[in-house]
Amino acid sequence: MYPDYNNPQQTPPPYYGQSAVKTQTNSVMKRVYVRMFIGLLVSAFCALGVASSPAALNFVFGNAIMRWGILIAMFAMAILIPVRMLKMSSSTVLALFLVYSALMGTWLSAIFVVYKMTAIVATFFITAGTFGAMSVYGYVTKTDLTKMGSFLMMALFGLVIAMLVNLFLHSSTMSYVISIIGVLIFTGLTAWDTQQVKQLAAANLDPALADKLATMGAMNLYLDFVNLFLFILRIFGGNRD
Repeated sequence: MYPDYNNPQQTPPPYYGQSAVKTQTNSVMKRVYVRMFIGLLVSAFCALGVASSPAALNFVFGNAIMRWGILIAMFAMAILIPVRMLKMSSSTVLALFLVYSALMGTWLSAIFVVYKMTAIVATFFITAGTFGAMSVYGYVTKTDLTKMGSFLMMALFGLVIAMLVNLFLHSSTMSYVISIIGVLIFTGLTAWDTQQVKQLAAANLDPALADKLATMGAMNLYLDFVNLFLFILRIFGGNRD
């Protein structure tokens, strides 16, 4: 039954003005970037901590059970957190994201063995600049990036398949091409994910759900940043030799 707005005795639906929507959106986006930054810090400290200890490196990468256990745990959490988000508390969602960041950092500790510190630091700043520019674009642009996002997600699946194939081919040329395509994909996904979070924040004014949204937005952008960083590092990082 549709409401009769000409009936003065009927209570009209709540109205949230543009000011309230803008305040809500800005609040969520601030939490998104703060939590993403915290996640990156957690990953960096874990990576440096493991990399600085030969015993820890051997425990993680010299133990097949531990190595596969971390990968399976990250894969499971990447699926579990979004699917179960509505049934979990905001603090639980945030805690799981931080655990995920710690596991990712532990796994990324290997880059300090493969690449020189100067290359890692330089790549980090290149990534930060690229990520920042694309995230700002995604936030301020009036262009609907939905079609671009759909295309990029399909391209991402293709990229994953190509990476799996190259595990058997061991082609350096294919690896280089994959890295370039990976940079392009995650550069675009950064803008798309930013716009998606902004739109969802503007559409939802429930405080509890908005807080969970901030954590999920942080996790999506965190993954964009990490993958962008890794692909750029593979292109320009060289190695220790």
